Amino acid sequence: MGWRAISTGSNGQAAGRADGGSMAHRARSVLSIRPFRRLWGVTYLCSTGDWLSLLALTGLVTTFLDDYKAQSFAFAGVVLTQLLPGLLFAPIGGLFADRFDRRKVMALADVARCGLFISIAVVGSPLWLFIGNFLIGCCALLWIPSKDAAVPNLLRRPDQVETANQLGMVMTYGIAVISGAGLYALITGVSEAFGFNPGGFGIANVILLLNGALYLSSAIIIATRIPELSKRAEPKPPPGPSEGAAPRQAPAEKSGFLGMIKDAAHFVRTTPLVRGLLIGMIGAFAAAGALVGSAQLYANSLGGGESAFGWLFVAMFLGLATGMGGSPKLARTLPHNRLFGVAIVVAGLVLTVIALSPHLAVSLIAVSVLGAGAGAAFLTGVTIIGTQVEDAIRGRINAVYQSLMKIILAGAMAATPVLVGLVSPSTVTLFGKPMIIDGTRPVLLGAGLIAALVGVIAYRQMDDRRQEKILTDVMATLRRSPRRSTGLLIAVEGVAGLDTSTQARLLADWLGRSGRREVQLAEDPALDDGRLRAVLAGAQLSSDRAHALVAAAVRADLVEREIRPALERGALVVMERFVDSPLAYLSTRAGLDAAELEGLADWATSRLRPDVTVLLDREPGTLPPRSPATEHHWHVQKLLTDMAAADPDHYIVVDGDGPADEVAERVCTAVRAVLTDRKLGELVPVPDPVEAG
Repeated sequence: MGWRAISTGSNGQAAGRADGGSMAHRARSVLSIRPFRRLWGVTYLCSTGDWLSLLALTGLVTTFLDDYKAQSFAFAGVVLTQLLPGLLFAPIGGLFADRFDRRKVMALADVARCGLFISIAVVGSPLWLFIGNFLIGCCALLWIPSKDAAVPNLLRRPDQVETANQLGMVMTYGIAVISGAGLYALITGVSEAFGFNPGGFGIANVILLLNGALYLSSAIIIATRIPELSKRAEPKPPPGPSEGAAPRQAPAEKSGFLGMIKDAAHFVRTTPLVRGLLIGMIGAFAAAGALVGSAQLYANSLGGGESAFGWLFVAMFLGLATGMGGSPKLARTLPHNRLFGVAIVVAGLVLTVIALSPHLAVSLIAVSVLGAGAGAAFLTGVTIIGTQVEDAIRGRINAVYQSLMKIILAGAMAATPVLVGLVSPSTVTLFGKPMIIDGTRPVLLGAGLIAALVGVIAYRQMDDRRQEKILTDVMATLRRSPRRSTGLLIAVEGVAGLDTSTQARLLADWLGRSGRREVQLAEDPALDDGRLRAVLAGAQLSSDRAHALVAAAVRADLVEREIRPALERGALVVMERFVDSPLAYLSTRAGLDAAELEGLADWATSRLRPDVTVLLDREPGTLPPRSPATEHHWHVQKLLTDMAAADPDHYIVVDGDGPADEVAERVCTAVRAVLTDRKLGELVPVPDPVEAG
């Protein structure tokens, strides 16, 4: 399609456009990709094994102890030994994901987990149970970053990353939870019904062996059926000397693990997007940990007891599911870089409402909103990493993101009871109803204010649309109106393809010299029959109507895959022969109805039209001697001129006669004037035309 980067601003990575289709349609389109579908099945096996092992090991460890308190600590020990590797060795999994073949890392980690589960059943020692569980957590630490970093490379387009992450979370925290709990209940229920007790660790042995089989199956599928996991994204070459500033690239890899750790730390420090992502995540999960850690006492303060505690958890998880499911729709009007910070600020402010809530009904609504904000922030963060962080360093950033989440969540949950215990509870009457004011209220209030403040900091770090007010985007989100692009589309139209190609290239070069704005050149998708036959894989175009349909298909592909994503990330796109020239060409050559052609073009481009159209006008005396082809060009030129006369606000008619450099200077002068008149100078800083050379 002839797409090339001229210069780039601060955000060189394309995030892609949120798909406007239904969730079912987007899910089907992602699951139609065979490698991802197989990886999704593997995720089911491993996640089911994770939940099944948690239930089996916690049930197993209680068989060694008779004391209730000791059983409680033993349960916590099982959970802690699974989380401990992530707390101690956060970057290791990311280093392996970025340095070695991800498919081999995942397969070997699954083989190791299989062996460890079998060894726990065979050894039959409580000490080895905890050691083996810790080592299983280490294997998961290697497996998860490799899987998360590989997912974007399996997909067809960047905008599918968000849907893929949704499907992964539905599998891990939905389908797999139900399957793991169901299997555990089925196996234990059947064994009790038929009196089956294989001795030793009892029925837990059977579950551990089943777990080993699940992980072994996963390893075999990964090693033999998903070779695409080994694929790496090609690093993007930096632009040439005349193409302006380069995008933010991942640092060059140093040899050894220590060098890779330093590279990752340097990348986080020098990349505002990632730095803001990690800062925001600290606030979000600190608030979530405070809520989870104080949930039981908070429920008691509302006078609801155990029932209120259960309802609060139901509200939290319903909110999480709603936030994760609804964030792609929000992303249609609110860019991911803004949505992340806004979601955290909303969650923090709602947590303050929870802290001041006098009644369970208010708390349930507020907790569900908090869960929605946290779910949207988490999914948006994972999506940003998958779409805007280069493959060479994506594994390390994923590992840091996941590990910090666990560290902060665990730390907040551990610190909250200590802080709550510092405040003595007292009872007050509000609206005729007694309410207990204890340490949970100030702790939640403080956590909410901190989360909101951190969300603001993260937003300011990540926002690359400073010219656009956030209130405008938020109101557009509430109205469900399509996201307004901050980019600009300039089309260069004319009779001769050589003229439009040359002038579009020179205009893009000139605009790109400021180095302060991303500029993209979209070349004409070559509407001659040869190109269209190539698009149709050699098919012969038997009619002009077929020619028009294929031309519309080529334009639709270019708009969806290249132009619209570039506009949504704020780029300035220069396009040669966007719509007008093809319309004039087809309507005059074949006598096709102009209104029908225009309707077809509107449908193909989703009514996308240039902000500015530059029309190259040729004098009749400069054309070659009259011939049938020349006569056709005369008709095309007249139709283009009529279009410009009918819409003078969006057209610039420029004298197209003379040497290319002189025409280019006239084009640059005219474009600079119209951008200045429309007060777009700050949005698109342009150099003086005399610099065009």
